[in-house]
Amino acid sequence: MPDHEETVIVVGAGPSGIATSACLNNLSIPNIVLEREDCFASLWKKKSYDRLHLHLAKKFCELPHMPFPPSSPTYISRKQFVQYIDEYVSHFRVRPLYNRLVESATFDRARQRWRVEVFDANRGCEEVYFGRFLVVASGETSDAYVPDDVEGLETFVGEVIHSTEYKSGEKYKNERVLVVGSGNSGMEIALDLSNFDSAASIVVRSPVHVVSREMASLGLVLLKHLPLKIVDGLLVILSKLVYGRDLSKYGINRPKEGPFFMKVKYGKYPVIDVGTINKIKSSKIQVVPSITRIRGKEVEFSNGKSDSFDVLIFATGFKRSTNKWLKDDDSLLDEDGIAKQSFPNHWKGMNGIYCAGLSRKGLYGAAMDAINIANDIKQLLVSSIRSLLTSLA
Repeated sequence: MPDHEETVIVVGAGPSGIATSACLNNLSIPNIVLEREDCFASLWKKKSYDRLHLHLAKKFCELPHMPFPPSSPTYISRKQFVQYIDEYVSHFRVRPLYNRLVESATFDRARQRWRVEVFDANRGCEEVYFGRFLVVASGETSDAYVPDDVEGLETFVGEVIHSTEYKSGEKYKNERVLVVGSGNSGMEIALDLSNFDSAASIVVRSPVHVVSREMASLGLVLLKHLPLKIVDGLLVILSKLVYGRDLSKYGINRPKEGPFFMKVKYGKYPVIDVGTINKIKSSKIQVVPSITRIRGKEVEFSNGKSDSFDVLIFATGFKRSTNKWLKDDDSLLDEDGIAKQSFPNHWKGMNGIYCAGLSRKGLYGAAMDAINIANDIKQLLVSSIRSLLTSLA
């Protein structure tokens, strides 16, 4: 098949890729978006639970050049966000190519172009794209991760799923369910299960910060004006006032480092509570320590206790797939597929490569990345044209 020549190749049609393509279209810069799934924003459309709401106020979650309607609530539901993305894609004429699995991306120094090899699952054939610029927008949540070192997991006789397969607690009414993972997804899934009368337990292995949605939004506002250390200190004080000075008696320990510091340094988000903590305090959700072994339906924990469960839900996060296909990049992304440089100077690499949505700054960061990338590419293209005209003069 003939090669395809493009100005900008965007890998990934999640919110980051969509936003980048929209900003490029807004500046009349030709681009294509390659997406391995059969739709854009597949995590939101197919792999999110029903009760999910954006944890931050809508002003922190808008994509570039299109705010949420004034009539929309402060905290947007999954259904409302999907509708917003649908309208966004239509308005900015974003046209992803679906079922395109990127197999490799290398920099062709002779042509000064990125060479992207793609498997087209629609036709069962290989495609090759050349682009002056490459934008990695494949996301922080690209591949569901389930730990492979849980002893005896293969002996479990009940249902085992990842959080991306979970939709609603209605399916698990009156069942004993263990949620493995105490991030925001795990905490909210445990809450949803409890609301549907499941006997829910959650594994909390590491210390976690707990804040409300209002605290998190306040913290983001204050970070624009105050040092991180002061904002962290204020959030910890507010958390203690609202949730109590010591949650350890419920199985939850507070980290020594501040919530935003941990997010920046380790990528570990604070738990944004929407009702789970009250359920834990009232014993409607049980907190258990790390798993040591599984035997059939019996799960043994590090405190020596054990319990029987019907379902295991692994809310254990994601791995990036970038290292499987991206070659010739030493400056932009680390081994885990996250930007090497600190925000906000993380989005541009060498030889025309960029990344969007890979700085652990959520939708807010992805929107900023998209604007910066499109503006930078525009500037480079204009500069090239000027240089060409000067040489011909």
